[in-house]
Amino acid sequence: MAYWRGRRRLSQQVFADRLGKSKSWVDKVERGVRRLDKLSTLQEIARVLRVDTAALVGQDAPPVQAKGRGDGVDRIRAALSRYEIPLDRLAGRPVVPVDRMLRDVGYAWTTFQYARYPQVVDLVPDLLINAQRTYVDDRGSGRLPLVEAYRVTAALLVKLGDAELAWLAVDRAMLAATGDRDLVAGAAVQLGQVLRALGRAREARSVMLSAAYRIAPSVIEYGAPGELSLCGTLLIQAGQAAAQDGDESAAGELLDEAAGMAEQVGDGCDHHRTGFGPTAVDLARAAVAVEVGDARAAIARHEKATARSGWRWLPAEHRAAHLLDVARAHLHAGDVGNAARLLTEAERTAPAEIMYRPVARDILAEITRDPCAPTTIAKLAATLGVG
Repeated sequence: MAYWRGRRRLSQQVFADRLGKSKSWVDKVERGVRRLDKLSTLQEIARVLRVDTAALVGQDAPPVQAKGRGDGVDRIRAALSRYEIPLDRLAGRPVVPVDRMLRDVGYAWTTFQYARYPQVVDLVPDLLINAQRTYVDDRGSGRLPLVEAYRVTAALLVKLGDAELAWLAVDRAMLAATGDRDLVAGAAVQLGQVLRALGRAREARSVMLSAAYRIAPSVIEYGAPGELSLCGTLLIQAGQAAAQDGDESAAGELLDEAAGMAEQVGDGCDHHRTGFGPTAVDLARAAVAVEVGDARAAIARHEKATARSGWRWLPAEHRAAHLLDVARAHLHAGDVGNAARLLTEAERTAPAEIMYRPVARDILAEITRDPCAPTTIAKLAATLGVG
């Protein structure tokens, strides 16, 4: 039950409300303290989670895996298992100069933001090894490309559904960034994503707030766009973590604080690969509404955000991820037609977001199982082997 609740991105409180149970009841069932011994209760849980009852008793097929991700993730794991830095292993291949290394990292980030995940998977193993070797050769100038290589790796692995391996990458980024507050704040953005993906919302909120207030300017009005973008993005991460932890009020306050910074920065910027601005804050408000189970608010926030000129300036990866959030909101509202429409729009925006993200494939499977699902979604489901 806990697994499927997590896959449906429902907090314990929202799930409990939909079942007509208490949050304490849900917590006890998930921890094995309380047994589920009534078929009617199992059937109701399956209805809320939109799965077959058999899936709750271990008689279903394993969940659909992201297509073709295994070999690529194994190559990234192998690259992260190398220890070029502590062992000073420079023999065997030339060291990439810092300026070339910065261009390579920038290309990897751009490719990621266009949601070309298979290409990023191919780039990352050599990128990590080269960045480590460049850092060993020049520990001053080589630190920035090293941290950025770990950051883009962590961001990619979260997309592919391997948060545990992403944690290793972001831990390396945080260690390499130590002593440079901008680099620490940038790495912390991915740390927040990883902790939330692992369900560690409370820790994510605490760490994000510490990182945000460490980089925050003393006077917001005079803050540099870069530090405001980092601080605001970390506040967004903290707000989303608060929502995941069931604290809707705190989530709203944190996003309000981020909104003030976003007005200073404006839309159309991408300082430190954050895409931060007023539109990003509005998208985060929609995501928080989805998290707390307020589908109507999420849809309204979506309509407001996508009407902004800043919407089209956001990277394809960011826009497609948001469309998946709002597709979930429509599913929660029982509107399968609009959920399918938004999923199709996400697929047009960034095909790999649907093909390679487990959460996207889960949403597609959920839509496909519904008897009211539009026939237009059938082709996409058949292509991906989802049903």
